[in-house]
Amino acid sequence: MPIKQSTPPEAKDLLDANPEAIYLDVRTEPEFEAGHPLRAINIPVVFPGAGGQMALNPDFVSVVEANIPKDAKIVCGCQVGGRSQMAADLMAQAGYSDLTNVRGGFGGLQDPATGEVIMGWEDEGYPVETGSTDENGYAALKSKM
Repeated sequence: MPIKQSTPPEAKDLLDANPEAIYLDVRTEPEFEAGHPLRAINIPVVFPGAGGQMALNPDFVSVVEANIPKDAKIVCGCQVGGRSQMAADLMAQAGYSDLTNVRGGFGGLQDPATGEVIMGWEDEGYPVETGSTDENGYAALKSKM
């Protein structure tokens, strides 16, 4: 089943209408701590590897499963929408079904094929917080495995 796609305004509406919905920010810990949507939790799908290449987080699915029920409504976001699509695909393979990818993510994007500009969560002026806590930070979430 294809992953649902949304823009940041559509994702915000979904989260506002569903207080139990989860915004899963799959960016790196430094990116998350620099700014993320309110109520977001951070489980990075990739980590910076050798030579600046990104390497898949081998614990991604396990940490997700330890923290998020399979029947949860999940909005996956990253900086522009690529890593979050990868995360949503991995989660779908693990049995999650109510998944939405945020095209444009936190920082926005310009579609190279069409030139369409999608403003990101931050550029839309939506609520943002910084740092991480024992409830939303990766280290705390990973400790529940």
